[in-house]
Amino acid sequence: MTASLTEPAPVATKKSKPATDWVAEARGIFWLVLAVLGFHSLIAKPFYIPSESMMPGLLVGDRLVVTKFPFGWSYVSPSFHVLPFMHGRLFGHLPERGDIVIITPPGSSEDYIKRVIGLPGDTLEVKQGVVFLNGTAVKRAPVVERRLPVDANAPCNDSDYPGAKVMSGGRAWCQLPIVRETMPNGRSYDTIDLGYDWRVDDYGPIKIPAGHVFVMGDNRDRSADSRVSTADRGLGGPVPWENLGGRAEFITFSLDGSSIWWNPISWLTALRGGRAGSSLHASRHG
Repeated sequence: MTASLTEPAPVATKKSKPATDWVAEARGIFWLVLAVLGFHSLIAKPFYIPSESMMPGLLVGDRLVVTKFPFGWSYVSPSFHVLPFMHGRLFGHLPERGDIVIITPPGSSEDYIKRVIGLPGDTLEVKQGVVFLNGTAVKRAPVVERRLPVDANAPCNDSDYPGAKVMSGGRAWCQLPIVRETMPNGRSYDTIDLGYDWRVDDYGPIKIPAGHVFVMGDNRDRSADSRVSTADRGLGGPVPWENLGGRAEFITFSLDGSSIWWNPISWLTALRGGRAGSSLHASRHG
């Protein structure tokens, strides 16, 4: 009898895990960060409303999109304001009256959000709270009372809005005097007029220099804008167009200030209904 020979079974070998290419990983992260910064600097970026200067249209807690390209690009366009002042803009053009813009005050790294009221060559004056452009009063509709909901981000403090907080339907409201203003180009928007305030309701007349814009907040008596000195954290007059960082487009979402970072459910309950998607372009008539 012939004995059969059998081959031994192959022994399984454990495949070694390929080594992590840390250089490639770092390179990928670098390009990702660069792409995000490039998008923020050249195309669009999110913006958070930190103050009440643009009420009633914008509330503290609103998140919105700011586009960078409508006026071209300048030294303030990068997300981090690290470049020194440089004259001019790349592919730049001036905004329209009524545009809501992001402005970096000269010598600062902060961003303000205001509305463009005056353009180069305009003679601008404010008398008793009424804006005059080139000797003609800007059209104002009659005052109407409007109620805004009171919440943690819009507390309607009596020091800022004396007697404005009212109760109705089991909740608190801030009842404010609203005046609709219409620019010479037909663009209109709502402003808050709390009555005469000597600090901001009389200004000028001044002629806006070439390459500058004059901006104001819609909450006219609670805004540090072109009417207010830099010592009082205002813009100190017309602002160079190089300092325009972009144009506000629309609200993405809004929070009422009641959310708690460690409670995800509160992130949803803090959402203000009806604000997401609201356009920030002034209405156009005529």
